[in-house]
Amino acid sequence: MMMKATRRALLAAAAATPALAQSPAGPALTIAIGAPVTSMDPHFFNASFNSAIASHIFDRLTERTADARLVPGLAESWRLVSDTVWEFKLRAGVTWHDGRAFTADDVAFTIERAPNVPNSPGGFGVFLRAITRVEILDPLTIRLHSARPHPSMPSDLGFIAIIARHAASGATTEDFNSGRATIGTGPYRFVSFRAGDRIELVRNDAYWRGPEPWARVSTRMITNDSARLAAVLAGDVDVIDQVPSADLARLRRDARVTIAEAPSLRLIFLAPDFSRQENPVFVTDNDGRPLATNPLRDLRVRRALSLAIDRTALAARVMEGTARPAGQWLPPGTFSFNPEVPVPPYEPEAARRLLAEAGFPQGFRLALHTPNDRYPNDSRTCQAVAQMWTRVGIRTEVVALPWAAFPARAARQEFAMHLIGWGSSAADSFGALMNVVGSFDRERRLGAVNHHRYSNPAMDALVERALVTTDDATREAMLRDAVRMAAEDVGVIPLYNLINVWACRPGFRMEARMDERTLAMALRPA
Repeated sequence: MMMKATRRALLAAAAATPALAQSPAGPALTIAIGAPVTSMDPHFFNASFNSAIASHIFDRLTERTADARLVPGLAESWRLVSDTVWEFKLRAGVTWHDGRAFTADDVAFTIERAPNVPNSPGGFGVFLRAITRVEILDPLTIRLHSARPHPSMPSDLGFIAIIARHAASGATTEDFNSGRATIGTGPYRFVSFRAGDRIELVRNDAYWRGPEPWARVSTRMITNDSARLAAVLAGDVDVIDQVPSADLARLRRDARVTIAEAPSLRLIFLAPDFSRQENPVFVTDNDGRPLATNPLRDLRVRRALSLAIDRTALAARVMEGTARPAGQWLPPGTFSFNPEVPVPPYEPEAARRLLAEAGFPQGFRLALHTPNDRYPNDSRTCQAVAQMWTRVGIRTEVVALPWAAFPARAARQEFAMHLIGWGSSAADSFGALMNVVGSFDRERRLGAVNHHRYSNPAMDALVERALVTTDDATREAMLRDAVRMAAEDVGVIPLYNLINVWACRPGFRMEARMDERTLAMALRPA
C-alpha cells in the first residue's frame, strides 16, 4: 500500500512538472539578477525584470534586437492595408510548449486579455488602445483595425507577449505563477517559480528558431549587490546584472570575470505627487506640522528641487561612471531626443530664490521614498539628493523600501516624492509620454504608471496627434515638442540615464542589450 501511494505521488509530481520529466540533456546556465520578478504572468506588470523572464517563455509578434531595432517575431511580415488597418502574416509551423499549433486566434485572445489583468500595478493596455477590432482572415493572417491611423502598431506589439487561448482562457495571474497557464512558444519551458528566490526553465527543443545551447536555465534573484557579486566570483552563478559600480574598475582587471556593457534606454527620475491639492502626505513645515496645500504642485518649487540637484556629481560619484546626467527620457541619438532640452544646471542659489518666491524662504520637510533593491545605487542616489535638497532648505528624509512592496504603494499615491525608473525599450519617447506623464485615464488606457498623477492636457493632445501622424519627420518633431513641454513643466525630475553592465564567468560570451534585459538567449559559449 505504501509503495502504491508513493508511486502515485511521484506520477502526480511528474504530471505537474512536465518540463522536469522531459528535461533535455546539455549544459546548464545560472543567472543572478538584482531585482525580484513579481509574477510569471506576462501581462501583469510592465517591468523590465518581469518582461525579461517572459521573453524566455513567450514570443511577441515583433521583437527588438540588442540595439533596439524592430525585427519579425511570431509575425513574419506586416503591411498597411489602409490608413487604419494593419495586416500581420503569422509564422507557420510554430507550436506551443504542449504541442498544439499557434494560430491567429491566440493573437486575438491575447489582445483581448492583456489590457484587463486585475490588480496590475502597471499594465500593457496603452500599447493596445488603438485597436478597435481584430479580424482573423485565416489561421495565419490577422488584421488589426483602428479608428485613426496608428503608424506605431508594429512597434507597440513588440511589448505584448502572445499567450495560448487553450491554456490561459479564464486563467488568473496565480495560474501563471503556478505554471498551469505558463505555456508559450518561446525557447524555454516553465518548470517552477519561487517568489523572491528563483525561476527554473528547461530548453524547448521544438523552438521555431532552433534550440538554444542551454538545456536548463536557473534565474536567481539576489538583490544584495555584494552577495550577487560574490556569487559570480565564486562560480556559483555564470552571469550577473547590475554590477556594483564601486567594484567595476577592479572587476575589469579580474581574470575571473569579463564585463559586457551597453548604453541604457532607462531614465532614473524623481516623481513629485500631483494627486493632492490639499493635505499632502509626507510634507510638513519645519516644525513637523502638516501643510494645508501641496507645495509640489507649484512649478517654482519643482524647478527649485531640480536646480538643487548636481547631476554631474550623481553620475560621477554615486554611480561611479555607470550613468550619464539627463534632462529627458532618452540619450542623444535616439528617435525623438530633443537637443534643445538640456540637462538642468546645478544652481542652488537659484533654487533658494524660487523657494522664497513660492512662499518657502525657510523651506519645508519632505520624505523621499525609494526602492533599495531595484536599480543600481537607488537608495544611495536618494541619500545624495536628500543632502542637496537639505542644503537649500528642504529638510529631506529618505525612506527606503524593498521593491516587492514599492510599486503597489506608489500606485496608491502613498508617497510625496519617489524615485523610479522607466526604460524606453522601443527607443522612442512615446511610451514615457503616454505611460509616465500622460494623464491617468483607466478607460482610455493612459498613464498606466503615472502613479504621481501629473497631468498636462496640452501635452496629451500633442502626443495624441503624433500617434496618428504617418510622416516620420513630422511625428518626431511633435514628440520633441512634447518632451520639451514635460521638461519645462517639470512633470518629473530627471536624474540620469543608466549604463547597463553585466559580469560573466570566463567561457561565456554575452550580447549586451540597451533594454537592460538579462536573457539566456543573449549568452553563448565563448
